[in-house]
Amino acid sequence: MTIAAKAGTFLIGDRIVNRIGYGAMQLAGPGVFGPPRDRAEAVAVLRAAVEAGVNHIDTSDFYGPHITNQIIREALHPYREDLVIVTKVGALRGPNASWLPAQSPAQLTQAVHDNLRHLGLERIDVVNLRLMGDIHAPTDGPLEEQFSTLARLREEGLIAHLGISNATQAQVAQAQAIAPVVCVQNHYNLVHRADDALIDALTAQGIAYVPFFPLGGFSPIQSQTLSVIAAELGASAMQVALAWLLARAPNLLLIPGTSSRVHLGENLAAAEFHLSTTIRARLDDIVTSRL
Repeated sequence: MTIAAKAGTFLIGDRIVNRIGYGAMQLAGPGVFGPPRDRAEAVAVLRAAVEAGVNHIDTSDFYGPHITNQIIREALHPYREDLVIVTKVGALRGPNASWLPAQSPAQLTQAVHDNLRHLGLERIDVVNLRLMGDIHAPTDGPLEEQFSTLARLREEGLIAHLGISNATQAQVAQAQAIAPVVCVQNHYNLVHRADDALIDALTAQGIAYVPFFPLGGFSPIQSQTLSVIAAELGASAMQVALAWLLARAPNLLLIPGTSSRVHLGENLAAAEFHLSTTIRARLDDIVTSRL
């Protein structure tokens, strides 16, 4: 059994994936813009991830832009049959590295074709509609035009499954009224738990929930309690934070990112940590203690 498989599996649509995957955002340069400092290491990280059993890679053509998908193709194409590549559309990068909405039907269609071309695919396993109300927090609003555009591309055979990112529970329901939703990708981690009710609802429906910024994103999680528990377990704080997510619900799929093979190994090792009921309760209390 590979190390990634030790965390168990879950379905994205009709595809079985190991619950610890890999997020490719950090393969681009600083600020997710421009080329990486070490392209050879970026290629090596991807190959090491797949060798360790990772079969769920999250990406987007607006990472770089284009660069991350080009590195994925260089490292892994032709792709293994069990590898599920999930991308997202709905944004583009300005020349100053800004994140700009790109939500018109023409922009979304172009983005899907860009992902296909740069990844070297004829059909993308999953495409998430990345809503841009608040760049890191969901904001209620209509999405019928955007999600219907992706649903038409799915009917044309360019996309196998659809998901949604940075969405409220009401927006998830709106999307589901248009086409099946196989995953939701929102900001969630040990200290950011606004989506608890949504996670429980998706668990009941058997739909995958993929937390972005599982380790805090650009500002890593800071918690004295987490550090103390990690020391007790002989683990890093980030390994414990990932293990807590795996224990939170069976439909949580993790996509921690890194541009280092050493850090990749540390992230994947979280699959081997089994948290006791007592430890989990102490971790659960972290948010309460921060209020």
